[in-house]
Amino acid sequence: MANILITGSNSGFGRLAALTLAREGHRVVATMRTPAKGDALRGEAAAEGLDVEIRRLDVTDPASVLEAIGDPLDLDVVVNNAGFEVEAAIEQVDDDLMWRQIDTNVMGPLRTMRAVIPAWRERGSGVIVNVSSIAGRVGSPYAGAYSASKYALEAMSESLHFEVGQMGIRVHLIEPGRFATGFHANIVRPGSWEGSDQQQRALAFREASTGIGGDGDPADPQDVADAIARAATDPEAPFRTLVGADAELIDGLKTSMPFEDFESTIRTSLNWHD
Repeated sequence: MANILITGSNSGFGRLAALTLAREGHRVVATMRTPAKGDALRGEAAAEGLDVEIRRLDVTDPASVLEAIGDPLDLDVVVNNAGFEVEAAIEQVDDDLMWRQIDTNVMGPLRTMRAVIPAWRERGSGVIVNVSSIAGRVGSPYAGAYSASKYALEAMSESLHFEVGQMGIRVHLIEPGRFATGFHANIVRPGSWEGSDQQQRALAFREASTGIGGDGDPADPQDVADAIARAATDPEAPFRTLVGADAELIDGLKTSMPFEDFESTIRTSLNWHD
């Protein structure tokens, strides 16, 4: 039985991972910026007799991170799941918007990792699971800020793996593709987005890319929760786990050919040339 803290647990992958791990018999600290949004999770856990505690944690507030984590030695696993996406053309991303993206998706995980690693290093054990995205492997149009944040998270995770792997601390990356969650409802866009040419091209790209890796229906987000649970509890789990047929297809294409060939293949397959 492990003590596991998960950020961004009020919905989506975080909520499903909290339930999945608790059902496996682990003690889960499900954190979120607004604990009132955890009422549904709290009710499900109570109905099933699961060991789930809800705590407030705002990953953009260093004091909140430290307070929620408490004594790092009380935890065995930290799952960095909290995050959101900025949708905009690069030219539309001002400094404030970019910082909001980085503050949550990059600095947030950095704050939690920094809070636990020194104590875990002395103890000689611990697990960090960082929820990234296929966007951390492949940049797509109008998701440059989001991709930048996930590329940064991937780089930090790889570096951390080399720094602490020999000290008994495991680090893992989960890289989902497109899944049916409430994530897209929280997308942030600049004021110049609505009605712009960029918005119209983004909609066309999204429509064209819907069927990549399947029949167009989003995959079951439980697959991501299961991947998180495996990474959190299985010492044999790989460092990097792509989840979803679309993520596997896109990553496989990009890593198998020069970038120019990859671009041509994607544009041709999506008929996205304008």
